[in-house]
Order: sequence, then C-alpha cells, then structure tokens
Amino acid sequence: MIRILLVIILFFIHIFPQEIPLERNDYQKLTSYDKLTDFVYELEVLSEFLSVCVIGKSFEGRNLYALKFSGTEFGEDTAKIKVLIFAQQHGNEQSGKEGALLLARELLKQQSNYLFDKIDLALIPQINPDGAEVDSRRNARNVDLNRNHLILTEPETQALHQFFDQYLFEATIDVHEYYPYTESWLNFGYIKTFDEQIGCTTNPNVSEKIRDFSNNDYFPFIREYLLRRDFTFQNYIVGGPPDSYLIRHSTYDINDGRQSFGILNSFSFIQEGKNGKDSLHNIKSRTEAQAAALMGFLEFIYSNSSKLKNLIKVERKKLVSDGTNETIAIQMEHINRNSELKLSLLSLYSNSDTTITVNDYRPVVKSVYDVKKPSGYLIPKRMTEIINWLKRQNIFFTTFKMENNNFIEEYYISDLDSINFEGDMVINPVVKCDIVEGDVRESEYYIVPTNQLKSNLVVIALEPKSTLGLHTYKEYDFLIKKQKSFPFLRVIDNKQIPN
Repeated sequence: MIRILLVIILFFIHIFPQEIPLERNDYQKLTSYDKLTDFVYELEVLSEFLSVCVIGKSFEGRNLYALKFSGTEFGEDTAKIKVLIFAQQHGNEQSGKEGALLLARELLKQQSNYLFDKIDLALIPQINPDGAEVDSRRNARNVDLNRNHLILTEPETQALHQFFDQYLFEATIDVHEYYPYTESWLNFGYIKTFDEQIGCTTNPNVSEKIRDFSNNDYFPFIREYLLRRDFTFQNYIVGGPPDSYLIRHSTYDINDGRQSFGILNSFSFIQEGKNGKDSLHNIKSRTEAQAAALMGFLEFIYSNSSKLKNLIKVERKKLVSDGTNETIAIQMEHINRNSELKLSLLSLYSNSDTTITVNDYRPVVKSVYDVKKPSGYLIPKRMTEIINWLKRQNIFFTTFKMENNNFIEEYYISDLDSINFEGDMVINPVVKCDIVEGDVRESEYYIVPTNQLKSNLVVIALEPKSTLGLHTYKEYDFLIKKQKSFPFLRVIDNKQIPN
C-alpha cells in the first residue's frame, strides 16, 4: 500500500513539478549554491530522463553540476544530436542560472519529453558558483571566466572543456546578461530593452556554412518564437551609443564560451538576457525570458537535428583532414559594408520605443592578415608551460620524426609593434620567416599536427602575429622577444613550398 501511494505521489509530482527555488522565495531571494544543489537532485528523482553528474569543482571547492537529459544512455546513440547549455560564467548575471533551473523544471513535463528522441542535452546551470555566492562577475581567483577559454588556467573552464571533449557536443549556447544602464547610454538618452540578445560565431575561420545557417535560419526562427511569447529579440550587438562609438557584433576572439567551441565547427551561440538595475530587479521576467529562449533553441535543434548533425559532421571532417595550405585568418577587424541598422530603443525623454538609424554599424568580420596552415608545429620539450597548455586543451601532440619531404620554418622577431584589437592595443611583432638551415634535433621537440579537430585553434594560438595568440596573455608573453627567434617551428612539406 505504501509503495502504491509513493508511485501515485511521484506520478502527480511528475505532472506538476515543484517550484524552482526562486519561486519558493517569491522572487525576493536568488537561488544559493546550496539550494541549487538540493533542487537538481530533487529533479533527478522525478524523471527517468535526467541524471545529475559533477563535472568538476570551482576554485573554492563547490561542485559544478551537469544535468544530463536523454531518453537513452547519454551520448551513446550516434543518431541523436548532442547539445550543451551552460550558464552563469559571470556570477553577477543571475538570470542565466535561474532560467536554466526553470528550463530544467519545464523539461520534466511530459509534453517536453519528445525532445529527447533526437537530443541528448547537458544543462550546466552554474559555471561560476563562487562568484555567484557573492554576486561578483569573476571567480574566486578574480579571473573573468569568459576570457579564459583559450588558456584554461581556471578549474571551472578546465572542467567545462574536459566535459565538452568527452562528448564533442554539436550545439552549444552560453547564457549571459547584458547591462543596458551604462552611463554612456543614459547620457545618450536611449537604452536597449531587448529581452534577449543572441549572438552566433563571428570568427571567419568558423565554417561559413554554419555561420550562414545561424544567421539565416536560427535567428528568424528564434525572433518569431520569442515574439509569440511576448519577448523581444536582437542579434547581439555591442558598442555605442551610436552618436559616439561604432556598433558591432560581439568579439571574434576564441577565448570565450561561444567562439572557443565554435572554432571546432560547432553550432554555437551566446545568449544575453537583459540585466536588471540590480540582481533582483525584474528577476521574474528576466528568468522567464532566458528559459523561453533556451526552450526555443532546443525546439529549433529538434526540428533541424538531421540537417544540423550532418552539416557539423562534414565541417568537422574538414578540420581533421589534411588542410595544409588552407588560409587561416589570424588578424581581423569589424567592417561596414554599406550596412544600415534600424535599432528600436527606449527613449528616456518620452518613455516610449523609438527607432533610430545607426550609421557606423560594422556587422562583418574581415581578415587583415592570413597565414597558410602548416602540417604541424614543433614545440620544444623544455617548454613545460606550453606542454601543459596542450594537455589542458586536449590537443594531440607526439614525438617528432623528420621526414624527407619536411621543411622547417622559423620566425625571427626583428621588431615589436602594436595593433588595434577591438579597441585595445595588443602586440604585433615584425617577423621574418625562413627555412631552418641544418638539422632540427628530433629529440628536443614534440610535433602538434594540424589534422585534428582543434587545428584552427592551434594555428590561431601558436602564430606570433596572431592577435588572438597565446603570447597576448601575460602568462605567455615570454614567447615574444625582440631580435630573438620565436620558439615554435612550423613543419611544412614540399607541396607547400612555392615553385
């Protein structure tokens, strides 16, 4: 009898999942780490589709939870598309976490179970629990996690990338908030009021077909999806206000949660919900908007799962094939191609929506400096800092063996200059590239081949003139020395030598 009652209780709970912690607090108190922990395990009990795992720990030792939704063994059905959603890299952007918990609750409802016929979903509601506990943007080591995805010095980003590499998710979305109340915009007299801004990959080394599918198919879908639910959408823009500064789409750097996975030819996005004047301001509507946009993302992927999966398979295959002599952009800029942006803003003068025209709108990223992809890079074995980085990034490297058709190129840094990178000045060495005379001692080097999934990342990170390279971080600025040779050598074969 007790067993029957338990089954009945669980049945009704499954139909009517309990309130998320934010609702239990009547939207007056944000979900703490402890309450989040309790809640995700409560959900696990309620659904056969959900299992909770710990993918790592924060700097202060808090668990990083992944909620794995699947109708089968997670990651085993190769016909299904694998999706990764992660939120709250910035601890003071609270609606991402709250929206992820609301989404998790909604996914327990029977009417949502169909999604898991085609999707294996991993939902990480909180990447930065240490920052979240004190409502701080950065983690407990005062590091911005969303600028750490290339060098991976932090336990939180390391755990996220190890988890990604375990399953090689085909689609990802990184959930944030944007702040519309900056002093410059208030002085301008207009503010952005979009409930959701969503940005796709903009780095030109990402598959053009994936970028086109994002812009031409997903954005029209999610715009209409949100509109039907009384939420507004904007293709993510940064910069401005337009009377003083240019307007562009978000960075093309590969060190954030969108481009770092996008550079592997994933269907990757950043989602930016509207922040409040403080963390609790309008938290109910902010949470609901975030959850709605994430549900829309899943519904789009479900409807396009076969097309997306095949597209990503083809585009990733290009990365692992012999791509030598392929052109890789390592310096880029945002440009205006006679583009005009009509922007709907809230006028602080009339307290009404007003459409303005942005003239200095730069939606296109153009390469300004390219290199030809070599067959590999030689890394001195003595450089343990770089070897450890390769291991953190799960980049394949092996012992180097010279072959007859190999030539070795070396960069010599003759001078140091600087270049504008999205408003910041970064180092831009003047280099000369020559074929190395004499034998290279095989025993002193590892080779990092470029016929692997992370090949474009490797080139961007290891080229000395890359404005997105390792050497642009203080941890690796020792790589660039005036009137010294760059320590990484390029391996090319004779078919890459110009006639």
